[in-house]
Amino acid sequence: MRRKMYDIGARTLLYGCSALTVGLLVFLIGYILIRGLGGTSWRFLTTSESVLRGTIGIAPAIKNTLFVVVVSLLIALPLGVGAAIYLTEYAGNKKLVAVIEFASEALAGIPSIIYALVGVILFCTALKLQKTLLAGSLTMVMMILPTIIRSTQESLKTVPQSYREGALGLGAGKWRMIRTVVLPSSVDGIVTGCILAVGRVVGESAVLMYTAGMSMAMQDFSLDRMARASGSTLTVALYHYAKENADFGTAFSIATILLALTVIINLAASTLGKKLKRS
Repeated sequence: MRRKMYDIGARTLLYGCSALTVGLLVFLIGYILIRGLGGTSWRFLTTSESVLRGTIGIAPAIKNTLFVVVVSLLIALPLGVGAAIYLTEYAGNKKLVAVIEFASEALAGIPSIIYALVGVILFCTALKLQKTLLAGSLTMVMMILPTIIRSTQESLKTVPQSYREGALGLGAGKWRMIRTVVLPSSVDGIVTGCILAVGRVVGESAVLMYTAGMSMAMQDFSLDRMARASGSTLTVALYHYAKENADFGTAFSIATILLALTVIINLAASTLGKKLKRS
């Protein structure tokens, strides 16, 4: 009888926690949509802010956000996955691996403002990149690299050792075994790390304010000019309208776009991961 009551109490507690979590999520999404959908329009998405024309638009912020996300992932994803493969499959010094894993976990928990200061000193000043989207992207690479390494490494560890032994027993080399057996089996973890990294890039503001700037001007579509230009992302634009201009209507509209962009990127990453796993 006591065991049954304990089981009922545990189930009730778990269901209550789950309902509370889902309820908070629904409330947050609903509140943002209710406050932000009214100010969202095609003109708002495709124009830039102009005092002379009296327009408020976030097209430059959307373009800058996509630039930072793509550049950061193009650099951090190969480095992170490659480092995880080396630590899991090749590294023989277990003490060194343990030290690197501890360092990665510590770096993943460092406040973002510290990365901002390092980015200003290293990229903006030492490398003379100034406050540009390229400097912001490189700083974000430092910030998301530990997350990608740890998530990929944990995913690689879940692949059964028998898979590796079977591939090697059939005559496959070390790299061929990793490429054809280990990586396809751990693609879910790699995609999860990619989603976490994208979420951190899209939601970051402090780092990008210090390293990429807060310009709301429209830049050319040339990748070279965009890399050397200063610009605000969606989160920086949200801060600008909410804190500097006290325009909370526009801020909630930007939050709605951020929410939609995050959902689209996550769905795209999940779909790509499933296709890669099937292939």
